[in-house]
Amino acid sequence: MVDAFTDAPFRGNPAGVCLLDQAADAAWMQHVAAEMKHSETAFVRPLAEGEEDYELRWFTPLVEVALCGHATLASAHALFTSGAVPADRPIRFRTLRSGVLTVTRAADGGLRMDFPATPPAEAAAPDGLAEALGAPLRWVGRTAQNDVVAELADEETVRELRPDIAALGRIDARGVVPTARATPGREHDFVSRFFGARVLEGDGEDPVTGSAHCALAPFWAERLGRDALTGYQASARGGYVRTELRGDRVVLSGRAVTVLDGTLRV
Repeated sequence: MVDAFTDAPFRGNPAGVCLLDQAADAAWMQHVAAEMKHSETAFVRPLAEGEEDYELRWFTPLVEVALCGHATLASAHALFTSGAVPADRPIRFRTLRSGVLTVTRAADGGLRMDFPATPPAEAAAPDGLAEALGAPLRWVGRTAQNDVVAELADEETVRELRPDIAALGRIDARGVVPTARATPGREHDFVSRFFGARVLEGDGEDPVTGSAHCALAPFWAERLGRDALTGYQASARGGYVRTELRGDRVVLSGRAVTVLDGTLRV
């Protein structure tokens, strides 16, 4: 179990990472993810053929997902810290729905992930969105991952949201991503939260969502006029995601901490 997008335990976003030595059945992986109860559990299997090093799949307690940033960061952290991969070489992950993802380790120990950019396209606000969030909307868009991005008035509004999760779950979307420009003087450039009532258990809020920053990076780069930005996801645990837009790709950077290491006995 790894806390991602943080340099301290019990912060950032926790992910399960299951290091496999052979292929596993998807139904079994779904059972393991449901048992772990994290927002995502990643399954990593070494590949003997092709240019990629490992196969990578992500499961919430309920479904398999197409892309997960924090569990990718956690997986790379587990491989680097276990010695499975030397610190000076990149890891190339083969994924089913998001192509090849490359992760490198920086000299300071931080991890850099090369992901596809998924800029949101402006769209009509889904019925009931403003009411479910409890805040007026400045702009609404939808991403290729079927996330709804909603720009709100300011950072404080995003931080203080107490949304109606059941109502958000009735919106046709993987998740709803409220976001706003940071308050002047902060060490970050924008804030966000992620509510995924259809794919997450519990209160439906994901602590730090790497895949959402594949959309937030191009969204805020256009508005702020800079390709390199720092986002803060203002959940109860909180976490920083550094983003760098490179054409149709986004480099997401962060740190991770292992909190539990053991053997799965089923």
